[in-house]
Amino acid sequence: MNVVVLAAGKGKRMHSSLPKVLQALAGRPLLDHVLDATAGLADHPRVVVIGHAADIVRKPYEGRTDIVFALQQEQLGTGHALMQALAAINPEDPLTLVCLGDVPLLSPKTLMAMAEAGADGSLVLLTVELSDPTGYGRIVRNASGAVISIVEEKDASSEEKRICEVNTGIMCLPTAHLADWLSRLKNQNAQGEYYLTDVIGLAFNDGVSITTVHPEHVWEVEGINSKSQLARLERVWQRVQAERLLEGGVTIIDPDRFDLRGELICGQDVEIDVNVVFEGRVVIGSNVKIGANCVIKDAQIADGVQILPFCHIDGASVGTGSRVGPYSRLRPGAKLLGENHIGNFVEVKKSVVGLSSKVNHLTYIGDASIGERVNIGAGTITCNYDGVNKFRTEIGDDAFIGSGTELVAPVLVGAGATVGAGTTVTRSVPAGKLVVGRARQIVVEGWTRPVKKWEKTYVWHCGCGSSS
Repeated sequence: MNVVVLAAGKGKRMHSSLPKVLQALAGRPLLDHVLDATAGLADHPRVVVIGHAADIVRKPYEGRTDIVFALQQEQLGTGHALMQALAAINPEDPLTLVCLGDVPLLSPKTLMAMAEAGADGSLVLLTVELSDPTGYGRIVRNASGAVISIVEEKDASSEEKRICEVNTGIMCLPTAHLADWLSRLKNQNAQGEYYLTDVIGLAFNDGVSITTVHPEHVWEVEGINSKSQLARLERVWQRVQAERLLEGGVTIIDPDRFDLRGELICGQDVEIDVNVVFEGRVVIGSNVKIGANCVIKDAQIADGVQILPFCHIDGASVGTGSRVGPYSRLRPGAKLLGENHIGNFVEVKKSVVGLSSKVNHLTYIGDASIGERVNIGAGTITCNYDGVNKFRTEIGDDAFIGSGTELVAPVLVGAGATVGAGTTVTRSVPAGKLVVGRARQIVVEGWTRPVKKWEKTYVWHCGCGSSS
């Protein structure tokens, strides 16, 4: 099967400099969703017809071999757009599927049904019944029920406007007739465009059978022309994902406050609180609880983990039985090996935290290797960057790092060593030893705290400085 995706439109109603087909739904361009739905249907590259801001649309797909682009220099209608794809399709392939780049929720199941219906050489239309068909092309049938034409609303009579079966713009055409039909299209209509829908009348007159297929859900064929429509379909998509997870045994506290912008794989007895956002590929084990308002991206979370509210986990892995949060941030390369406690306002980046080690409060750990059973006190900083290069900090098993410590990398803290609170560590600490590096505390006699000008004025006007 040939697959052609029409994606040349500007999308004026989006009021955006970004082309319509690159607007994001579930964190990905609309065009991505259409390409996902059509993946595997064609044995050769699919054709994407682009026009408005063609270079911008093409750029995210540079290097892909499963698609080719055809340019519609002037936007003269859907029929004209398909004309531009003719040179790129395989004329020997019996079927040509035409999809729209702004209809992102099509299911592969529906497209396969269209392919099956067209296997006998029929022209296949994807249609739906709408209680309010305003704005859509109407499916016109004869007295015997056969489809004879599609009439656009602007060209429809008052009687035709009462028809509730509408065209979705998605069709499967017999390739052998395609070039001939497109060459016979006229632009004598209200818009002065070459309508692809006019091939229906040509097919009927040529004696080609026309059949219709209906999607399982109406929202599959809803197009996006405005930000409000985009927002509505975003919630439809998210609700579908939530229902899928619920059916698989995941507890989602409120499916209407759930966002998946990628792929989520869950084990048993996973609980997800409200306003959690998943991005990229996230794999979650069993018996995991994720608190409210977390953002989790490209992460692996093992069994028995508890993620407390307001955490941000990006490109990190969290080992079995760990507790993270609240207000923790795990950046790319953070690896918690298990039974770890990462507490409030702790940031871990490109570091390994060994089994049963704890970093509970107000701490930055970057470019570090931390052993097992290490305790890192509040306010600790690994000073890993000298303005040009990054350096590593290594902390051995059973070490204790006191609060307010600065570890100036590269530096090694040996196994079982203790670093006293407030120490700046610039040299390696021997295993099992205590190191303290603080300025000597002194009391300055005769010192008076400076007084601000307004305080002096206040004292004078209050009479506190009067001699009476």
